[in-house]
Formats: sequence, C-alpha cells, structure tokens
Amino acid sequence: MRSTPIRFAVVGLGHIAQVAVLPAFAHAKSNARLAALVSDDAVKRRVLGKSYGTPHTYAYREYDACLRSGEIDAVYIALPNNLHRDFALRAARAGIHILCEKPLAVTAADCRAMARAADRHGVKLMVAYRLHFETCNLRTIALAQSGQLGDLRLFHSVFTQQVRPGDIRLKHQLGGGPLYDIGIYCINAARYLFRDEPIEVSAFLGKGDRRFQTVEESASVLMRFPQDRLATFSCSFGATDETMYEIIGTKGRVRVEPAYEYVGGLNAAITIEGTTKRQTFQAGDQFAPQLIHFASCIRQNREPEPNGLEGLIDVQIIEALHRSALQRQPITLRLPTKRIRPDIRLAMHYPPVPKPKEVHTKSPTL
Repeated sequence: MRSTPIRFAVVGLGHIAQVAVLPAFAHAKSNARLAALVSDDAVKRRVLGKSYGTPHTYAYREYDACLRSGEIDAVYIALPNNLHRDFALRAARAGIHILCEKPLAVTAADCRAMARAADRHGVKLMVAYRLHFETCNLRTIALAQSGQLGDLRLFHSVFTQQVRPGDIRLKHQLGGGPLYDIGIYCINAARYLFRDEPIEVSAFLGKGDRRFQTVEESASVLMRFPQDRLATFSCSFGATDETMYEIIGTKGRVRVEPAYEYVGGLNAAITIEGTTKRQTFQAGDQFAPQLIHFASCIRQNREPEPNGLEGLIDVQIIEALHRSALQRQPITLRLPTKRIRPDIRLAMHYPPVPKPKEVHTKSPTL
C-alpha cells in the first residue's frame, strides 16, 4: 500500500473550489496534498497558488501537460457540468484518478464513457457527494434501516435558492438547471434512504422571470420505488432558501432541516410513535472527508463510494424527469443495481474551514 499522500490538481477555480475544496486540503493532509491548480484565470492561478503554497499552475490549454507532468496522481474536477466528460477522459487516458463534482456529467452516455475510460485505464472514478460522509445524514440512514421507523413509505424534500442572473447554472449549454445542481441532492437522498432505485418518475417544470431563458426555474417531481414507496420533491432557482427532507415510515418519521447545507450545522427531528427527539449536528468541513476517502481508495486499491455508477444513476433519473416533463407523462425506469451504498462507517467530522477571500468569483446565489 502506498504510504505517501495522493497529489491532487484542482481543475477549475470557481466559487465552490475556492471556498470549500482548496481549504479542505488542510484537514486532509495526511492522505491528500494539493499539488497543482488549473484555470484560465492568471490572477486566480497566481494568487491562489501563493496562498496555498502551490507553485505548479496551469491554464486549461496546458491541462494535458499537467496530467503528464509527474506532479499529480489525481484530479478534482470543479468545472461547469458540460466539461466534466472531456476533462475526465483526458485524465483517465493519462492514468490519473478522477474525483468529479456532481453531477458526474450532463448525459448518461457521458457518464458511461467516463466509467468505461476509468476501467480501461485502471484509475479510480468518484463523484463528489459530500453528504455520503456527513454524520446527520448517515445517522438518518442508519435509523431508517434499523426498523425503528417501521416500513418506510414516503420521502419528501424541498431544495430552493435564488440564483444570480447570468450565473452558469442558468445556462443550458453549460449543463445548468436546478435538477442537475440541487434537485440531484433530493434524488440521491431518496435513493440512499430507501436503499433502492425508482422504477417510475414524473416531473412538472416551471419558468418565472427572465433569468430562466434556457433552463427551468423550478421542478416538482414524483418518484415511485419498489413496494409502492413514493418520493416527492421540489427544487427551484427562483425561490427563497429552503433545504429539508423527511422520511416517513409506518411507526415514525425523521425530518432533517437544513438537510443539504455545507456551511452551517444540520438538525434532525425524530418522531417515533408520537414522541419527538431533536438532534443538532455541528457545522463541519464536508469536503475533506471526500478527499480523504478517495485518496484512501487509491492507496488501498478499493472501489470508492460513491463511485461512477452512483453518478450515472442520478443522471439517468434526471434525463427521465426532463422527458416526463416534455412528454407530459410518467417514464418507466430500469436502472442498474447498486451494490455499495453509504452507511455510518463512512462518517467523518472535521471543524469548519474559515471562509477565504474569493478571487475573481462570487457565490452563485443572491
């Protein structure tokens, strides 16, 4: 087993990379080391390279040189969604492991191509689902699987925010839209709580103001799982901030609110047979655990969780939701079987990282 830290290049230096990914290396340093930065913004490369002690910086046109440099073992892809496939395939061909922001890609075909390339070239592929390592969500999974809630019957979630005009998340050609960006959290939560895949989905999409020329503003979704378990959620780029989910069984329920937050803490209200208990989970660095887990999988030659299949299934569901809205009818799904799912053994907690000063970027939300 390799004993030295895995050397990462962070590819794309937008908001999430600057406020969450780069600072997380301080907590992950025993397993993962920031070795290179890739961006077309020379100011970002210079300022962030100096801030993080990273002398190796590259423009996008120099990405292949970065991959061949011998300076890195893995990439963290934090680019617009439409670029994930290209940059991942190039990394795989160079023998470089891939940790990719969600969604894995914007089409199922692209996800499959990424997974095939990783397999062909013997590299690891992981999609960055940070909540697979977050204690509140993992304890909710454990409670749901314990039987204390009875038979799980219903899941409901809301994830909404106001996105700035002109942000890349509002551009269809860049893989934007609320389903890909925030609805995917609701889909993933329903799947990891039910421990199953939906067999039928329906969606309604809506548009409001002029921000939403090429993507939907909002989506409301119904997903049917085996044993007639139902999941519903709404997501929006044009509504006030809300983030919650509720899992309901025949004996009890759990409501997590906020549910998908990475800056503040999370709260859970557990009601079993009429008695409610509240739990508070402190804010933490949710990005370091991803780096630590992925680096450990590389060093120990283990399959990551969440792997490429996890990312593929969520994108297959999103594609079906768009078809449902367009055709105005339910869509039947036959999804791959997922063998590995998140559980409490993946839980890690590190203190929050101080918010750094951003360089030529800003939050996508108002």
